[in-house]
This record gives sequence, C-alpha cells and structure tokens, in this order.
Amino acid sequence: MGRTNPTHRDLIRATESRWSDYRRALRHDDQPHYDRLFDHARAHADAGGYLNHQFVEIPILISIALEQEKRITSLENRMDVDEFGE
Repeated sequence: MGRTNPTHRDLIRATESRWSDYRRALRHDDQPHYDRLFDHARAHADAGGYLNHQFVEIPILISIALEQEKRITSLENRMDVDEFGE
C-alpha cells in the first residue's frame, strides 16, 4: 500500500506544534489571541486543502487575514449603524 499525503488539517496541526515554543514564550494575555489565529486557519482548512499549496503557511496566513477582514467589516458596519442611529 502507498502512503497517503497528510491532510491540510494535519499540516495546520503540525505547524501549530512547531510553533508551540513561540506560543509558550508569549505573554499569558496574548496566548488566547494566538490560539484564535489557528482557529481561523482551521475554519478554512477545506479551502486550504483544495489549494494544496507548496507552503502550508501561505493558506494559513490568508485564512487568518480573511477572518480578520470579516471582523473589521463587521465592526465597521456596527459603527456605521451606531453612529447614525440606524
């Protein structure tokens, strides 16, 4: 039997594991924010797996940026509504 390639979710997990020393060195208050970044990457693992990029970090970073962009847009929309009382 041949070997199967690791899934994108496996690659995200391995990347997170490689960065565990970095996480441990972060201030305690920063660690939940760091963890949330990998939550964003896992939220888009299907798209990342479909891309099958040579460097797993690229789809991880794009997934993080996408989630942050969505959050910024949501906050801007809330500010517009609150600002004008709509």
